[in-house]
Amino acid sequence: MSSEIQPATPSGFRGIVFDMDGVLCDSEGFICEAATRMFAEKYHLQVRPDDFLPFVGAGEDRYLGGVAERYGLTWDVQEAKKRTYQIYLEIIRGRLKPLAGVVQFIHRCRRAAVRLAVATSADAVKMEGNLAEIGLPPGTFDVCVNGLEVVRKKPDPDIFLLAIRRLELAPGECLIVEDAPNGIRAGKAAGAMCLGLTTSFSADELRAAGANWTALDLAHVPPDVLRATG
Repeated sequence: MSSEIQPATPSGFRGIVFDMDGVLCDSEGFICEAATRMFAEKYHLQVRPDDFLPFVGAGEDRYLGGVAERYGLTWDVQEAKKRTYQIYLEIIRGRLKPLAGVVQFIHRCRRAAVRLAVATSADAVKMEGNLAEIGLPPGTFDVCVNGLEVVRKKPDPDIFLLAIRRLELAPGECLIVEDAPNGIRAGKAAGAMCLGLTTSFSADELRAAGANWTALDLAHVPPDVLRATG
């Protein structure tokens, strides 16, 4: 379950930065459903779920824009995003749940006085909607950073560096929890250690991107990480 284990800092991690989709919850199916409905409604275009796969995790501008480009569509990105999010927030109600171990792990970190952040490529409206729906509203965390706050997306480290700076910590004091190779690369480029969850990609893919540990989900965190979080 764990691999390439390296010791945590002697005093343990003082901060943990979570990606959102694939780490705290799994909303990919819902945003795909919402985007598919938006393209049909606004542009009379029937797109396939597979069309979105190359753009997962890149933020909604690219998620929607990549598909629009593929079909040669002339469109208004802001209007398309607005309608997609309207549909999305309707369909996640009562359906979106936290992934296994999330609530317990966050409570454990809180008891140990570890500072917590969310750093997601999603826009603020999706971030806030997701966190509220899974019972962990933004106020649960010390810092929340969304994709509108940085220009360069993952694998560039900007979003993680911003979150760590707002936590008032150094990268070496933080653990980043991700589910995608680009997120792991961004975390390593930021100078932090990374736990890769195999909710979206294999352990081998996450290790190849630089993950210090891998786990099935936050219910199966390696003992070395648990010791480092108190």
